[in-house]
Amino acid sequence: MTDTGAGGTNRLGQGVEAMQGEAVDAAGKERKSRWRFAWWLIFIAGSLYFFLPLLGTFAFSLKDRPFGSAYTKILADPQFFSTLGYSFVIGIITIIVSISIMVPTAFWVRLRMPRARPIVEFITLLPFVIPPIVLVFGLIRTYSQPPLPFTHTSIGSTALLVCAYVVLSFPYMYRAVDTGLRSMDVQSLTEAAQSLGAGWIRILVQVILPNLRVAILSGAFLTLAIVVGEFTIALFLARPVFAVYLSRLGDTAPYQQSAVALISFGLTWIAMGLIAVIGRGGRGRITVTGNR
Repeated sequence: MTDTGAGGTNRLGQGVEAMQGEAVDAAGKERKSRWRFAWWLIFIAGSLYFFLPLLGTFAFSLKDRPFGSAYTKILADPQFFSTLGYSFVIGIITIIVSISIMVPTAFWVRLRMPRARPIVEFITLLPFVIPPIVLVFGLIRTYSQPPLPFTHTSIGSTALLVCAYVVLSFPYMYRAVDTGLRSMDVQSLTEAAQSLGAGWIRILVQVILPNLRVAILSGAFLTLAIVVGEFTIALFLARPVFAVYLSRLGDTAPYQQSAVALISFGLTWIAMGLIAVIGRGGRGRITVTGNR
Protein backbone atom coordinates (compact mmCIF):
# COMPACT_ATOMS: atom_id res chain seq x y z
CA MET A 1 0.00 0.00 0.00
CA THR A 2 2.83 2.33 0.84
CA ASP A 3 4.64 1.65 -2.42
CA THR A 4 1.46 2.12 -4.38
CA GLY A 5 0.79 5.41 -2.63
CA ALA A 6 4.33 6.62 -3.21
CA GLY A 7 4.15 5.67 -6.88
CA GLY A 8 0.85 7.45 -7.25
CA THR A 9 2.31 10.52 -5.57
CA ASN A 10 5.31 10.44 -7.90
CA ARG A 11 3.11 10.10 -10.96
CA LEU A 12 0.94 12.96 -9.70
CA GLY A 13 4.03 15.12 -9.17
CA GLN A 14 5.33 14.29 -12.65
CA GLY A 15 1.94 15.15 -14.11
CA VAL A 16 1.92 18.50 -12.33
CA GLU A 17 5.46 19.24 -13.53
CA ALA A 18 4.49 18.30 -17.07
CA MET A 19 1.47 20.58 -16.93
CA GLN A 20 3.63 23.39 -15.57
CA GLY A 21 6.18 22.82 -18.34
CA GLU A 22 3.46 22.91 -20.97
CA ALA A 23 2.11 26.12 -19.48
CA VAL A 24 5.58 27.69 -19.53
CA ASP A 25 6.09 26.58 -23.14
CA ALA A 26 2.71 27.97 -24.13
CA ALA A 27 3.48 31.28 -22.41
CA GLY A 28 6.88 31.40 -24.13
CA LYS A 29 5.33 30.74 -27.54
CA GLU A 30 2.70 33.39 -26.93
CA ARG A 31 5.39 35.88 -25.90
CA LYS A 32 7.43 35.08 -29.01
CA SER A 33 4.40 35.46 -31.23
CA ARG A 34 3.68 38.86 -29.69
CA TRP A 35 7.26 40.01 -30.25
CA ARG A 36 7.15 38.69 -33.81
CA PHE A 37 3.92 40.56 -34.46
CA ALA A 38 5.40 43.75 -32.98
CA TRP A 39 8.52 43.48 -35.13
CA TRP A 40 6.41 42.92 -38.24
CA LEU A 41 4.46 46.07 -37.42
CA ILE A 42 7.69 48.02 -37.03
CA PHE A 43 9.02 46.59 -40.29
CA ILE A 44 5.84 47.46 -42.19
CA ALA A 45 5.74 50.97 -40.71
CA GLY A 46 9.40 51.54 -41.61
CA SER A 47 8.88 50.22 -45.13
CA LEU A 48 5.90 52.52 -45.65
CA TYR A 49 7.84 55.47 -44.28
CA PHE A 50 10.68 54.68 -46.68
CA PHE A 51 8.81 53.74 -49.86
CA LEU A 52 5.73 55.98 -49.79
CA PRO A 53 7.73 59.17 -50.53
CA LEU A 54 9.40 57.34 -53.41
CA LEU A 55 6.05 56.28 -54.79
CA GLY A 56 4.75 59.83 -54.44
CA THR A 57 7.82 61.21 -56.22
CA PHE A 58 7.42 58.64 -58.99
CA ALA A 59 3.71 59.47 -59.41
CA PHE A 60 4.53 63.19 -59.55
CA SER A 61 7.22 62.62 -62.21
CA LEU A 62 4.67 60.84 -64.42
CA LYS A 63 2.41 63.92 -64.55
CA ASP A 64 4.58 65.46 -67.24
CA ARG A 65 3.01 65.23 -70.68
CA PRO A 66 3.33 63.24 -72.78
CA PHE A 67 3.49 60.28 -70.42
CA GLY A 68 7.06 59.50 -69.31
CA SER A 69 8.53 62.55 -71.05
CA ALA A 70 10.26 63.65 -67.82
CA TYR A 71 12.59 60.64 -68.07
CA THR A 72 13.18 60.94 -71.80
CA LYS A 73 14.01 64.64 -71.45
CA ILE A 74 16.48 63.94 -68.66
CA LEU A 75 18.22 61.16 -70.56
CA ALA A 76 18.46 63.50 -73.57
CA ASP A 77 19.95 66.33 -71.50
CA PRO A 78 23.78 66.34 -71.81
CA GLN A 79 24.12 68.26 -68.53
CA PHE A 80 22.65 65.32 -66.63
CA PHE A 81 25.47 63.00 -67.69
CA SER A 82 28.18 65.66 -67.51
CA THR A 83 27.32 66.78 -63.97
CA LEU A 84 26.78 63.22 -62.76
CA GLY A 85 30.06 62.11 -64.31
CA TYR A 86 31.86 65.12 -62.82
CA SER A 87 30.50 64.31 -59.37
CA PHE A 88 31.52 60.66 -59.64
CA VAL A 89 35.05 61.60 -60.75
CA ILE A 90 35.35 64.07 -57.87
CA GLY A 91 33.99 61.37 -55.55
CA ILE A 92 36.59 58.81 -56.69
CA ILE A 93 39.42 61.32 -56.26
CA THR A 94 38.07 62.24 -52.82
CA ILE A 95 37.91 58.58 -51.80
CA ILE A 96 41.50 57.95 -52.91
CA VAL A 97 42.82 60.99 -51.05
CA SER A 98 40.77 60.20 -47.95
CA ILE A 99 41.99 56.59 -47.87
CA SER A 100 45.59 57.76 -48.32
CA ILE A 101 45.21 59.97 -45.25
CA MET A 102 42.98 57.94 -42.96
CA VAL A 103 44.44 54.44 -43.33
CA PRO A 104 48.02 55.37 -42.32
CA THR A 105 46.70 57.67 -39.58
CA ALA A 106 44.36 55.11 -38.02
CA PHE A 107 47.00 52.37 -38.39
CA TRP A 108 49.71 54.40 -36.71
CA VAL A 109 47.43 55.59 -33.91
CA ARG A 110 46.33 52.05 -33.15
CA LEU A 111 49.85 50.62 -33.38
CA ARG A 112 52.10 53.23 -31.81
CA MET A 113 50.04 56.13 -30.39
CA PRO A 114 46.87 54.82 -28.70
CA ARG A 115 46.84 57.83 -26.33
CA ALA A 116 46.41 60.16 -29.31
CA ARG A 117 43.22 58.43 -30.36
CA PRO A 118 40.84 60.86 -28.53
CA ILE A 119 42.60 63.80 -30.22
CA VAL A 120 42.32 62.23 -33.67
CA GLU A 121 38.67 61.36 -33.08
CA PHE A 122 37.98 64.95 -32.01
CA ILE A 123 39.65 66.30 -35.15
CA THR A 124 37.68 63.96 -37.40
CA LEU A 125 34.43 65.07 -35.74
CA LEU A 126 35.02 68.76 -36.52
CA PRO A 127 33.12 68.58 -39.86
CA PHE A 128 30.00 67.90 -37.80
CA VAL A 129 30.62 71.11 -35.84
CA ILE A 130 31.81 73.45 -38.61
CA PRO A 131 29.01 74.19 -41.13
CA PRO A 132 29.90 73.75 -44.82
CA ILE A 133 29.08 77.42 -45.46
CA VAL A 134 31.79 78.45 -42.98
CA LEU A 135 34.25 76.01 -44.53
CA VAL A 136 33.70 77.19 -48.08
CA PHE A 137 33.93 80.88 -47.18
CA GLY A 138 37.17 80.18 -45.33
CA LEU A 139 38.56 78.41 -48.39
CA ILE A 140 37.49 81.21 -50.73
CA ARG A 141 38.86 83.88 -48.40
CA THR A 142 42.20 82.12 -48.04
CA TYR A 143 42.79 80.83 -51.56
CA SER A 144 41.38 83.65 -53.70
CA GLN A 145 44.40 85.91 -53.39
CA PRO A 146 48.18 85.61 -53.81
CA PRO A 147 50.27 83.63 -53.15
CA LEU A 148 47.68 80.85 -53.64
CA PRO A 149 44.96 82.12 -56.02
CA PHE A 150 43.27 78.73 -56.47
CA THR A 151 39.84 80.17 -57.19
CA HIS A 152 41.11 82.02 -60.27
CA THR A 153 41.30 78.80 -62.32
CA SER A 154 38.97 75.88 -62.88
CA ILE A 155 41.60 73.34 -61.83
CA GLY A 156 42.31 75.27 -58.63
CA SER A 157 38.62 75.48 -57.73
CA THR A 158 38.25 71.76 -58.37
CA ALA A 159 41.23 71.08 -56.11
CA LEU A 160 39.62 73.16 -53.35
CA LEU A 161 36.38 71.24 -53.84
CA VAL A 162 38.20 67.91 -53.44
CA CYS A 163 39.99 69.15 -50.32
CA ALA A 164 36.69 70.31 -48.81
CA TYR A 165 35.07 66.95 -49.56
CA VAL A 166 38.01 65.11 -48.03
CA VAL A 167 37.45 67.08 -44.83
CA LEU A 168 33.74 66.24 -44.88
CA SER A 169 34.56 62.54 -45.30
CA PHE A 170 36.83 62.38 -42.22
CA PRO A 171 34.16 61.25 -39.69
CA TYR A 172 32.92 58.41 -41.89
CA MET A 173 36.19 57.18 -43.36
CA TYR A 174 38.12 57.26 -40.09
CA ARG A 175 35.49 55.33 -38.17
CA ALA A 176 35.11 52.76 -40.92
CA VAL A 177 38.87 52.19 -41.02
CA ASP A 178 39.18 52.17 -37.23
CA THR A 179 36.40 49.58 -36.95
CA GLY A 180 38.16 47.41 -39.51
CA LEU A 181 41.45 47.67 -37.61
CA ARG A 182 39.73 46.58 -34.40
CA SER A 183 38.68 43.32 -36.04
CA MET A 184 42.28 42.25 -36.76
CA ASP A 185 45.46 41.75 -34.76
CA VAL A 186 47.40 44.71 -36.11
CA GLN A 187 50.37 44.19 -33.80
CA SER A 188 50.94 40.54 -34.79
CA LEU A 189 50.49 41.21 -38.51
CA THR A 190 52.93 44.12 -38.41
CA GLU A 191 55.56 42.22 -36.44
CA ALA A 192 55.24 39.21 -38.74
CA ALA A 193 55.62 41.38 -41.83
CA GLN A 194 58.61 43.20 -40.34
CA SER A 195 60.28 39.91 -39.43
CA LEU A 196 60.04 38.96 -43.12
CA GLY A 197 61.70 42.20 -44.18
CA ALA A 198 58.66 44.23 -45.24
CA GLY A 199 58.79 48.01 -44.97
CA TRP A 200 56.00 50.27 -43.77
CA ILE A 201 54.60 51.00 -47.23
CA ARG A 202 54.56 47.31 -48.12
CA ILE A 203 52.86 46.49 -44.82
CA LEU A 204 50.13 49.03 -45.49
CA VAL A 205 49.58 48.05 -49.13
CA GLN A 206 49.95 44.25 -48.99
CA VAL A 207 48.93 43.40 -45.40
CA ILE A 208 46.67 46.07 -43.89
CA LEU A 209 44.67 47.26 -46.92
CA PRO A 210 43.50 43.77 -48.03
CA ASN A 211 42.17 43.14 -44.53
CA LEU A 212 40.36 46.49 -44.56
CA ARG A 213 38.61 46.00 -47.87
CA VAL A 214 35.06 45.78 -46.50
CA ALA A 215 35.61 48.65 -44.05
CA ILE A 216 37.13 50.86 -46.75
CA LEU A 217 34.26 50.06 -49.11
CA SER A 218 31.78 51.16 -46.43
CA GLY A 219 33.61 54.43 -45.90
CA ALA A 220 33.97 54.91 -49.65
CA PHE A 221 30.24 54.49 -50.18
CA LEU A 222 29.43 57.10 -47.52
CA THR A 223 32.01 59.45 -49.02
CA LEU A 224 30.56 59.02 -52.50
CA ALA A 225 27.07 59.70 -51.16
CA ILE A 226 28.33 62.92 -49.54
CA VAL A 227 30.02 64.07 -52.74
CA VAL A 228 27.02 63.37 -54.96
CA GLY A 229 24.57 65.07 -52.62
CA GLU A 230 26.62 68.03 -51.35
CA PHE A 231 25.35 71.40 -52.54
CA THR A 232 26.65 74.38 -50.56
CA ILE A 233 30.40 74.10 -51.14
CA ALA A 234 30.04 73.29 -54.84
CA LEU A 235 27.63 76.19 -55.35
CA PHE A 236 29.95 78.83 -53.90
CA LEU A 237 32.96 77.38 -55.69
CA ALA A 238 30.94 77.44 -58.95
CA ARG A 239 31.57 73.77 -59.76
CA PRO A 240 29.26 71.87 -62.17
CA VAL A 241 28.27 69.11 -59.78
CA PHE A 242 25.15 66.97 -59.80
CA ALA A 243 23.52 68.51 -56.70
CA VAL A 244 23.66 72.03 -58.16
CA TYR A 245 22.20 70.78 -61.44
CA LEU A 246 19.38 69.04 -59.53
CA SER A 247 18.61 72.18 -57.53
CA ARG A 248 18.50 74.47 -60.57
CA LEU A 249 16.37 71.98 -62.45
CA GLY A 250 13.61 72.37 -59.87
CA ASP A 251 13.17 76.05 -60.76
CA THR A 252 12.14 75.33 -64.35
CA ALA A 253 11.25 71.63 -64.59
CA PRO A 254 9.85 70.14 -61.36
CA TYR A 255 8.75 66.90 -63.06
CA GLN A 256 12.21 66.34 -64.43
CA GLN A 257 13.68 67.11 -61.02
CA SER A 258 11.61 64.30 -59.51
CA ALA A 259 12.76 61.97 -62.28
CA VAL A 260 16.40 62.87 -61.65
CA ALA A 261 15.96 62.28 -57.92
CA LEU A 262 14.62 58.79 -58.57
CA ILE A 263 17.37 58.00 -61.05
CA SER A 264 20.03 59.11 -58.57
CA PHE A 265 18.35 56.97 -55.90
CA GLY A 266 18.53 53.97 -58.23
CA LEU A 267 22.20 54.62 -58.94
CA THR A 268 22.84 54.76 -55.19
CA TRP A 269 21.26 51.35 -54.72
CA ILE A 270 23.30 49.97 -57.60
CA ALA A 271 26.43 51.26 -55.88
CA MET A 272 25.35 49.55 -52.65
CA GLY A 273 24.87 46.29 -54.55
CA LEU A 274 28.32 46.57 -56.09
CA ILE A 275 29.83 47.18 -52.66
CA ALA A 276 28.07 44.09 -51.32
CA VAL A 277 29.31 41.98 -54.23
CA ILE A 278 32.89 43.27 -54.06
CA GLY A 279 33.04 42.99 -50.28
CA ARG A 280 31.64 39.46 -50.18
CA GLY A 281 35.07 37.97 -50.62
CA GLY A 282 36.73 40.36 -48.19
CA ARG A 283 36.06 38.44 -44.98
CA GLY A 284 39.15 36.35 -45.26
CA ARG A 285 42.36 37.34 -43.54
CA ILE A 286 45.73 37.91 -45.10
CA THR A 287 48.47 35.57 -43.93
CA VAL A 288 52.06 36.77 -44.05
CA THR A 289 54.50 34.34 -45.61
CA GLY A 290 58.09 34.78 -46.59
CA ASN A 291 59.70 34.17 -49.96
CA ARG A 292 62.51 31.71 -49.77
